Amino acid sequence: MSQQGTPSAPSATTGAEPGFDGRLAPGRRPALLILDFVNAYALPGSPLSADYEAPRRSCVALLAAARGARIPIIHTTVRYQAGGLDGGVFFRKLPALACWEASADPRLAEFAEGLQPQPGELVITKQYASAFFGTSLASTLTAARIDTLLIAGVSTSGCVRATAVDTCQHGFIPLVVRDAVGDRASGPHEANLYDLQAKYAEVVSLEFARRYLSALAPA
Repeated sequence: MSQQGTPSAPSATTGAEPGFDGRLAPGRRPALLILDFVNAYALPGSPLSADYEAPRRSCVALLAAARGARIPIIHTTVRYQAGGLDGGVFFRKLPALACWEASADPRLAEFAEGLQPQPGELVITKQYASAFFGTSLASTLTAARIDTLLIAGVSTSGCVRATAVDTCQHGFIPLVVRDAVGDRASGPHEANLYDLQAKYAEVVSLEFARRYLSALAPA
């Protein structure tokens, strides 16, 4: 247990090199951030589609726990103007991002089943990998006196990693929920979770996240 009465996050790695894989104790004022879990990752034929069903189910369970604990909940999505000028070099590098152009199939931008925001939950539209880059996220978390950010969504090697690193760099404790993040392949998924745990974040299980949230008195 931490000094604040919340459980310390367990290690997600084994055999970490000396000097890596320190511990960050979760705080008492968390928020949940679900990254980009929209139909672009789920509908057949989408350039981003893959088997994300298991992390989607875990995200649904995590979202229910967060709502039960009455903590702030933030969802992100992606949107570009026609032609992708507001996506800059990122848009040119990753052609699959065109599924979020204003002229694309609007179904791709809809939130995945079970992950639709409820009234009072914040939705942030972004154009780059990190949810902090070019958005009001840091100011929102600071104003709400948030100290810990539970991170879920897609993809592990892209937006999850970029956001977790920026969470650390902005002074919030990042808890990446292993079961509730996913990638197009197991290799980048596992490699990025390993490295996040070693240097930037705590990678925790869905069960750990549930216990952590249930231990918090509703705000």
